[in-house]
Amino acid sequence: MKTVLIPTKLSSVAREALEAHGGYQVYQEAGADLMELAKSHPETYALIVRSEKVTEDVMEAFPSLKVIIRAGAGYNTIDIAAARKRGIDVMNTPGANSNAVAEEVAALMLADARHLIPGDASVRQGLWEKAKFMGREITGKTLGVVGLGHIGRLTIKRLSGFDMKILGYDPMISSDRAREMGVELVDLPTLFAQSDYITLHIPANAATTGIINRDLISGMKEGATLINCARCEVLVEDDFRALKEEKKLRLLNDVYPKDAAGDKPIADIADIMLPHLGASTLEANENAAKMAARILVEFDEKGITSYIVNRDIPEGLDEAYGVLAYTLAALAKGLAGADPRIKLLESSVYGELSQFSDWLVVPMVTALNPDFDRSLDHKAALGVLQDCGIDYVGRDVDNQKGYGNSITVDLSVESGQGQLSTISVRGTVTEGQIMVSRIDAFEKLYFDPQGHTLVFSFADRPGVLGTIAAAVAEAGINIDDVRNPHDEQGEASIAILKLNQAAPQELVDAIAAKIDAKLAASVFVQS
Repeated sequence: MKTVLIPTKLSSVAREALEAHGGYQVYQEAGADLMELAKSHPETYALIVRSEKVTEDVMEAFPSLKVIIRAGAGYNTIDIAAARKRGIDVMNTPGANSNAVAEEVAALMLADARHLIPGDASVRQGLWEKAKFMGREITGKTLGVVGLGHIGRLTIKRLSGFDMKILGYDPMISSDRAREMGVELVDLPTLFAQSDYITLHIPANAATTGIINRDLISGMKEGATLINCARCEVLVEDDFRALKEEKKLRLLNDVYPKDAAGDKPIADIADIMLPHLGASTLEANENAAKMAARILVEFDEKGITSYIVNRDIPEGLDEAYGVLAYTLAALAKGLAGADPRIKLLESSVYGELSQFSDWLVVPMVTALNPDFDRSLDHKAALGVLQDCGIDYVGRDVDNQKGYGNSITVDLSVESGQGQLSTISVRGTVTEGQIMVSRIDAFEKLYFDPQGHTLVFSFADRPGVLGTIAAAVAEAGINIDDVRNPHDEQGEASIAILKLNQAAPQELVDAIAAKIDAKLAASVFVQS
């Protein structure tokens, strides 16, 4: 029998399910010190935790530990690198808490619109201030949902009874998938300008930290309400603070830099504050418990690894090719334009890499969707694409073409009136360096795509490269490298300029107009 420890206040259904299975001896001691538990249960095979910190010292105290399951989505309290070093698989239970968060958003909106919190306090004081607490109805208003993942979609479903117009922003969602959800896809400025209520459902990462800033907040409707049950890092609090009174904005908040008692810097601008209660329901606790038990059994009996969050690259694969797959997908996405609506991802994996073709889809999806955790597996990656309405095709390859160990990534995106356009890139690794060898019909490029790159394609004629270079120089931007080949017919050219900084969109548009470019893009790729 395998010993499982549950040192947390988790629904007993996890313990009951594992014990009913018959292969596990389960000890549940909520609030017990992990180091003390290690002394009495050194044989522990698996830990199921919630917010407990599982450090390398804790892992060292459990010499037989092989699995740690976080009964919840976030796993920042677990040292996943130390776990991997010790051969311990760390898993989580994504989605178990999603409905609880969606319902919290609805609760916050209603509580604020009808002044439920101050109204309750007033009546308890013996007052009768009906005029003071004149409320608003949310029926018929416009709801903007930033992030259309599982929580965002559930929020829309829960609020659908209020006949709200739904605007959505999510670069990964296709227009067909959005229509199925009853959502009108728009860019962020449009969503902020037209919404009465804006709810955030995005993770905190390099792309999203500070994304809700002065530019977006200044465009909000007067009297609009922002709801943040996502992550505190995505909102620039000082920018909201500067505009709150002027625009009579409301802020409903449930997230903070640290989940602990003490003063909260957002207190002066938040109209409602909750102590991170998003996942705090009996049902969410039970869902997480059930899921934790199920994935442990599936892992042990069927080898299902979909929920492992500290996976290594496959044995025998050079890590550089994982970076290559990520980089090619990121480049293709950048070349497809701002917030492209992707319909189809296709890949061809050549040479000895073909045995790793399933795994290489994972870094591709990570590049397309920053929300996706690249430590998850191939099935999880395909699931994300399916949720977003994106088809995937892994093509059979002809290794006699002589491409060696290389990868081709094609993205088909909506280009207006339902038409599709395709961006195709191929690359390899040479002497440890990532190289892009082809973009569309332009071969033998061999440039490093990482960093800031400016790309134009145009009808071949003299003087165009000079025009581009002069405009870039006039903007005060240095050019570090240039590629300017023709296609096989000699009818079209591509100009690829590696820059020392990003080219502003207005510069890209101006150059594109001047040279009548067929493709114009400023791309930043950082693996």
